[in-house]
Amino acid sequence: MTQRLDYAKQSPELFRKFIEFSTLIKRATIEESIGDLVSIRASQLNGCAFCLDMHIKQATIHGERPLRLHHLAAWRESTLFAPRERAALAWTDVLTQLPPHGVPDDLYERVRGQFSEQELTDLTYHVMAINAWNRVNVAFGCVPGTQDKAFGLDKANLA
Repeated sequence: MTQRLDYAKQSPELFRKFIEFSTLIKRATIEESIGDLVSIRASQLNGCAFCLDMHIKQATIHGERPLRLHHLAAWRESTLFAPRERAALAWTDVLTQLPPHGVPDDLYERVRGQFSEQELTDLTYHVMAINAWNRVNVAFGCVPGTQDKAFGLDKANLA
């Protein structure tokens, strides 16, 4: 697989602003571990190999257990995720694959029971960002692992 084009080079100002937005999200109220799970889950749903590869490596560097990473694809059936993580994953799923009639009230209430208003807003921005990254990387055929050294992902020892 070869990358179709270098979108960062083609639209450098937009790329810089999107990096800035993504950096702000990392400083928001959502725990790093939940952010990792959300990024991986959305990337699974969107079929973004580049982001899936990147976020699994980041989660590994952050200390995430391998078994939990394997269970993410079947998180509903797994017993390895806490209620707050399960709520974040449910929110990720529904926002990544929006149902025809929007987010069901019962799901909103369940997720809202685990997150403050600020946290839920920050989580929503996180889901928005990873979905946008997935879309641009899928559109332009970004190759998994090609940015490992630039992002320090070689430290995961998963090559």
